[in-house]
Order: sequence, then structure tokens, then C-alpha cells
Amino acid sequence: MILLCALTFPVGGVLQAHAATKAGVEAQFRQWLDADLWPEAKRLGVSKSVFEQAFQGVSLDWDLPDLAPPGFPKPKKRAQSQAEFKSPGAYFSEKSLQGLAASGRSLMQRHSSLLRKIEQRYGVPASIIVAIWGRESGFGRAKIPHSAVRVLSTKAFMSTRPELFRKEILAALQILERGDVPASAMKGSWAGAMGQPQFLPSSYLAHAVDFDGDGKRDIWNSTADALASIANYLADKGWVRGRDWGFEAVIPQRVTCALEGPDRAQPIGKLTEMGIIRISGRPFPEHERSAPGMVLVPAGNFGPEFVVTPNFYVIKEYNNSDLYALFIGNLADRIAHGGGAFVTPWSNTGTMLRSDIAKLQSSLERQGYDVGGADGLPGYKTRRSIGEWQGKKGLKPTCFPSPDLLKSLD
Repeated sequence: MILLCALTFPVGGVLQAHAATKAGVEAQFRQWLDADLWPEAKRLGVSKSVFEQAFQGVSLDWDLPDLAPPGFPKPKKRAQSQAEFKSPGAYFSEKSLQGLAASGRSLMQRHSSLLRKIEQRYGVPASIIVAIWGRESGFGRAKIPHSAVRVLSTKAFMSTRPELFRKEILAALQILERGDVPASAMKGSWAGAMGQPQFLPSSYLAHAVDFDGDGKRDIWNSTADALASIANYLADKGWVRGRDWGFEAVIPQRVTCALEGPDRAQPIGKLTEMGIIRISGRPFPEHERSAPGMVLVPAGNFGPEFVVTPNFYVIKEYNNSDLYALFIGNLADRIAHGGGAFVTPWSNTGTMLRSDIAKLQSSLERQGYDVGGADGLPGYKTRRSIGEWQGKKGLKPTCFPSPDLLKSLD
């Protein structure tokens, strides 16, 4: 049964008259569990006893964002009256990074033996593992109060993206069937990400490991399982053993910022022949010179520039954001080497509405540029398209959106 149909036309036609009340929707939810979700869970090997225990006393969580209750007015689109995109530098709170680095160094020492074993098995540096641990759950200290079953079932029943969360609640039920954790202890965020690594249930099924040998993959309470699961996730996504994540760099003015992108990788040695150097003036490690590297300019010419390795894009598999991956890389360097902020400061690039950036992207698309979609988020395809357009117009490439650029493209 298609979920949308289940929401619009309840099984047997009952409860439709109550669809516009919370009580009616709650009743419809119970019917959906029994008539729609249970048959699919059963096909996946979930027993009736586990299913019933998981949903015993579970009600909808009406406080979650992005809900679309059946019979209620559709949620309004987010207003564009406020600026939604600003300088990437706002992502890098120095106070937060310093605090996480100090805790990370202490915890790396405390768990050095464990982390050494994990690094040997999976090939992922301990500093990267600890950085993600710190970013995702404050090294396991953050309160994760939500019932994952309640959050995921609410979102599968009446969110704006029900198909995604339907998959995840079914995965959560499979975890419960395997006995790794009882439903009462399956805690997650308001978005459904679980435990210290903040895995969605589907990621848990694919990547969580039992590293402490107790027969359970406990990413909620076992430090060993949580850290090894992070490492296994990155290894499964293609982490290249022995390589760094990337290096802050200097791109000379004669080299265009439009070189950016993982699809434009070339040996780091060739990039140096173009004049691209490390910010420190030191050479790139010798073993990196023959390996592929990619230019990254998250703020165009208005902030730090980088040469990154394929491992940077593996970190992005954890959270598909250039800034997230840079945050993890910088935090890992601070933990491992006592480093600090990026040398080149982030300039104040001003603010733009995402809708205006989407207009800019659409204009470039009409001119034949591949911007990666007109979604209002200036990723590397948008940034380099801006640089290429500027270069063709005889302008100095900046590779970053601006109000003046939008006017020029109109």
C-alpha cells in the first residue's frame, strides 16, 4: 500500500471524519501501524511480538518539524524574507572548535589503546574518528532524549518526506528484532539519527559493528562499538588508508578558482606545477604528490582555499556538506597536531536569499552551465560555473554568488 493513499483514504474508510483533529489523526496512526506498516515489517522478518512491543504506548510526536498531518492545512513554504545564506565562516565557531579539540585530545589519550586497534583494522585515523564523535554527540555526552521509534514512525506517517522515514522505521524494527537494543533504549535525535555516531537505522544495519565482543552492536552505551562503527562507516565508504583529508593551500591569481570539483582531480604534483602551494610554505607530503587531489574553494576567493584528497569526500558521505567535512578535518588536525584555525580568514561575503541564489543558478543553467541544480545552495558546480562565466566575460573569477552577479546575469 502506498503511504500517501493510506493517509488520504484510511483502510475501510473509517476515521476520515476525524482527520482534522489530533485525536482523529492519532486513531488513524494506530490503524496505519496495523494495516499498512505491520504487513511490510512482517515481510522483513519482524515478529508480531517485537512490533507490538515497539509501539506499545507510542503516540505521534506533534512537536517535530516538517509535519503534514492528514486533514490539516499543508505546511507553508519557508518564507524568504530573511537571508538564508551567508559567509561560510559563520560555520566555524572558534570557541566551539577549541573546546572540542581540548576534549578530543584528552579522550584520545584515554582511549589510545582502543583507538589504535580500530585504526589498525579500518585504516581511519583516530583523530578523524574522535572529531566526528565530538561533532555528532559531544563525545557521547550529549543528551539524546527522543524515542527513535516515536520520531521515525511519526515522520513516516505524516512528515513532508514519508518515504524516507518509512524506510528508516522499518530498519529500526529490524534492529529491534535482532536484539541489539530494546525499544526503550533506542534513543535518537529529533531527525531520527541514533546513538553516539548519530546513525540513521539504515546506516546502523549497514555499518554498525560489535567491537567490544559482547554480541551486541551498542552505539548508545559502548564507546568501543560507537567509535568502531564510525570507522567502519568511513572505511565502507572508501576511506583511503594512509592519506590525509586535505591541506589549506594558496592558489595564485593566474590560476582560476574554477578548477574546483572532485571530477577535476589531478595529481597533487601537477597542481603544484601550476603554482598551488600549501599555506604553510612546506611541501606537500611526498607520498601525496603522485596521488589525486582536488581544488576546493568553499567561499570562492573570499576565504581559505584547499587541496583535498578523496578522503574529504568520504567525510562528506557522513554529512553531505563541504563545511561539515572541513570542520571535521580542521578539528582532527587540532586534536592530532595541536593546530588552530585556518590561516586565511573568512571574508564577510554578505547575505543572500536562497531564492535569489536559485535564480542565479537558473540563469546559469539557461546559458548551458551545470550548476548541480537550482536549489539555492552554491555547491562546487555552482561556484565553478560562476568562475567560468566570469572568465568568459573578461572578469576576475570570484567563484561565489553575490547580488551584483545576480543583476549581471539577469
